[in-house]
Amino acid sequence: MPVQGDMPAVNEKPRLGFAGLWNISFGFFGIQIGFALQNANMSRVFQSLGSSIDDLPALWVAAPLTGLLVQPIVGHMSDRTWLGRFGRRRPYFLAGAILATIALLLMPESGGLLMAAMLLWMLDASLNISMEPFRAFVGDMLRKDQHTAGYAVQTAFIGAGAVVGSLFPYVLDHLGVSNTAADGGIPDTVRFSFWAGGAALLAAVLWTVLSTREYSPEEQTAFAEAQDVESTATSQALAARSPLGGLVWIAAGVLVALAVSGWGLEKEVYLLAALLAAYGAAVIVAIRLARAGRSASMLAGIVGDFSGMPPIMKRLALVQFFSWSALFIMWINTTPVVAQYHFGSADPASAAYQEAGNWVGV
Repeated sequence: MPVQGDMPAVNEKPRLGFAGLWNISFGFFGIQIGFALQNANMSRVFQSLGSSIDDLPALWVAAPLTGLLVQPIVGHMSDRTWLGRFGRRRPYFLAGAILATIALLLMPESGGLLMAAMLLWMLDASLNISMEPFRAFVGDMLRKDQHTAGYAVQTAFIGAGAVVGSLFPYVLDHLGVSNTAADGGIPDTVRFSFWAGGAALLAAVLWTVLSTREYSPEEQTAFAEAQDVESTATSQALAARSPLGGLVWIAAGVLVALAVSGWGLEKEVYLLAALLAAYGAAVIVAIRLARAGRSASMLAGIVGDFSGMPPIMKRLALVQFFSWSALFIMWINTTPVVAQYHFGSADPASAAYQEAGNWVGV
């Protein structure tokens, strides 16, 4: 496996060739295989274990919640991590990949809905532990004029991993692997797909971990003086903010909760109310920490990063909120709906339902 040579402490990062761009992004190929298997097959797994379509949202709810909580925390922590030869981001790549692989290996062996739901929580959290530092890895390793190329290679691996992970059950079915289970449980096509996906995930992340060497904190300091100034300015801006903004977020959460109660909305929307109120409380606490000179704390750092986003990013965040809401509606409901209305079966033990599950991946 190719290993990058020693990198001198210079004021400008060396330009990487295609092999270097490949090495720093290849792990994303495996991570996206894990996400694809999760997104295309979890409703199929839950229904094979006895869940009704009405209960699927509650079983899925751990996935968006863990991603929302894990990503900013891991991002903040990895910015402040240095483990010598193991680096800054790579420990998170490897730890997340190992945990995600364990979840993928155990998922087809789930003995019931509770076990599957807990493994989904573990899988999504672990994938986010690996994924979030990968986004920062491009900025760490590449000079600015290579960022576009780096993110393009990363995006290519994301797309390739999504396609490969989604096609696993369909391909295995055509290779003769059983697509139904005699006892009405999880079929071998899904079982072997999760196992193969776990192996591919770990192998891809190991490639990046073993083929790259990160810049030391001293080298990063030489490259990132402007970034340090920007961080200080963000902390000062947070300290100058009024806690009233936090109260507005809390009020929004209360209004959403009242709407759920008064209009009989789905109970999962209470999660949105809780998140809005929790963010409002976090804003108030973070402002107090910044005013007390503790802007380096995790909470103040995360809230300061959110509040310091440029206006265009805040507008994009609003768009992302609605697009991700739509994506989860799609992931949760596509398999049972396609099975019932196109393949004519709502019974997870039937061959028609399991064929529908394969085609949803396609």
